[in-house]
Amino acid sequence: MCPPGRTIYAKCEFFNPCSSVKDRLACAIIEDAEAKGLLKPGDTVVEATSGNTGIAVAMLCAQRGYKCVICMAEPFSIERRKLMRFMGAKVIITPKAGKGTGMVAKAKELAEKHGWFLCRQFENDANADFHYKTTGPEIVSDFEGKRLDYFVLGYGTGGTFAGAGRAIKEKRPDVKIVLGEPEAAPILASGTKSERNPDGSAKGSHPAFKAHPIQGWTPDFIPKIVEEGVAKTGYDEYIAIPGQGAIETSQMLAKTQGIFTGISGGASMWMAIEMAKKAPEGSVLVAMLADTGERYLSTPLFETIQADMNAEELEISKSTPNFQL
Repeated sequence: MCPPGRTIYAKCEFFNPCSSVKDRLACAIIEDAEAKGLLKPGDTVVEATSGNTGIAVAMLCAQRGYKCVICMAEPFSIERRKLMRFMGAKVIITPKAGKGTGMVAKAKELAEKHGWFLCRQFENDANADFHYKTTGPEIVSDFEGKRLDYFVLGYGTGGTFAGAGRAIKEKRPDVKIVLGEPEAAPILASGTKSERNPDGSAKGSHPAFKAHPIQGWTPDFIPKIVEEGVAKTGYDEYIAIPGQGAIETSQMLAKTQGIFTGISGGASMWMAIEMAKKAPEGSVLVAMLADTGERYLSTPLFETIQADMNAEELEISKSTPNFQL
C-alpha cells in the first residue's frame, strides 16, 4: 500500500481499554473534573458524541460510580449505542436533521435542566492537554533518534491535532503536520469560522458542511479546540479525503496488512499514502488510526460483507463430503 521508497507507520489507538483514541479524552475530562471538585460519586455525566467518546465516558463512569447519559445523532452506528448501553449508559437519540450541533444542544439542555456535569469535549482544554502530555510524547519517544517527516491525521474534537501536534512540533519542529477533512465537508478549508456562544460552543451548523461517511471526524462545526490548534500550532499540509477512498483503504488495511480499523483509520491512511506519493524519497510518515473496525459493522464499511456463504465458499464446502449445510 505504501509507495516505494517511503515508510508509513500506523499509531493504532484501538489498543486502548475501550478500543479508541477517545479513551484518552474521557480519562482527561473526568480526572480534570474530579480534581476541580466538579464531580462526586453518584453524579451524572452527560455528553454529545458520535460514539467513541460516549463509549469511553460510559467506561469511566462505570468504573468510578457516576451515572452516564449520552446524546447521539441518528446516523451513527447502532453498535455504538449498544456498547454504551451495555456499560450502563442511557443513550438519547437526536434527529438526523439536527446534525452534530443538535446532539450538542440536547446535551447542554439536559445538563442545565438536571444539574448534570457536561463534558464539553469540543471546548474542554483538558482534552488537548492530555494529548500534549501523552499521545505526542509517545510518538516523539518512538521516533527518538529516527527519521520522521510527517504526522498525518484528521480531527473530530481536535484534541489529538492540537495537543499531540503541539508536543511533536516542540520537540521535532521539522515534522510536518498533515491535516485532513472529508471531501464532502471542507469546513476548515473554507476559511469561514464557526460563530460561537460565550462558552465557546458553536452557534449553528457550518455552511460548508455536508454529510459524510467518516464517523467521528469533522462535525458540522469547527470545534473550538481545532480553531485554537490552528492558531497556536497550525498545519503544513491539507488533504481532502473522499468517503469511498477512506472505506476502501480501511478494507485494504484489513486484507493486506491485518490492521483492523474503522473508516476514520482508513481516511488517515488514505491521506498518508497520498502524502507519501509526493513526499521526497526516504520520507517517513505516521498516521493516526483512531479506533477498531468493530464499531462499523452496520455501516457502509461492511455492506459488501455477507453473513452467509458465497458461491466460492460453498464450492470449498462441497469439496469434501461431510458437514455441509
